[in-house]
Amino acid sequence: MEIFVPETHFKPLCEALRSVGAGCVGNYDSCLSVTKVTGYWRPLPGSHPYDGEIGVLQSAPELKVEVLCRKERLHETIAAVKKAHPYEVPVINAIELAATGL
Repeated sequence: MEIFVPETHFKPLCEALRSVGAGCVGNYDSCLSVTKVTGYWRPLPGSHPYDGEIGVLQSAPELKVEVLCRKERLHETIAAVKKAHPYEVPVINAIELAATGL
């Protein structure tokens, strides 16, 4: 799973992931990778952006968080991410991995 989040909300996101068992690998929990990226977006009429103004192309630093999530807990994990995330529509990419048993 890939999640893009502002750095200010990284810790709440990690707590939400841990609360639903995401990031467990073997006898470890809280396993994830983080990359600094720059996000771009343009809020359209009818949106309620966390940052930026309607009709203006925006950019800001974000963190790309990569974490394992068991398939049977995907919907629960997405719900937890949405609750902890400040964006009106968080970017969450769920990518199925082959031959991992997850």
